[in-house]
Amino acid sequence: MIMPLTTTRISTDWPCQVKTPGSYDWERSAAKWLRELVPARYGSYPALIRHPVLLARHAQIQVQQEIRVARTALQTARADLPRLGMPESVIEHTIKLYAAELLQLQHIARSVRAVSEALVERHGAHGGR
Repeated sequence: MIMPLTTTRISTDWPCQVKTPGSYDWERSAAKWLRELVPARYGSYPALIRHPVLLARHAQIQVQQEIRVARTALQTARADLPRLGMPESVIEHTIKLYAAELLQLQHIARSVRAVSEALVERHGAHGGR
């Protein structure tokens, strides 16, 4: 059954791997995408399988932690990498890599937030499942 969209809007942050909220099987596509963002062992926990809202919450925490890691790696690269014997060209490349990863993770965080909000809206309206 196709559910009408209420307040959820598909933004540019909506991941292309996840079907539009309310469309057939969209929650399954959301859960599949979210499982790819968390360590593999979490994808097999029954509570996270049965409750996509919990999976989305965990993915949000996971991605925020990865953002902190990438930020730390970026901020400390110029000081730490020369001490490890890395040549300047490798240091510059590594800094660019961390900066690009940080941008990507921030985009993923916005996407997870959008999916999470849609899941909460869906389950909040139906008292959870």
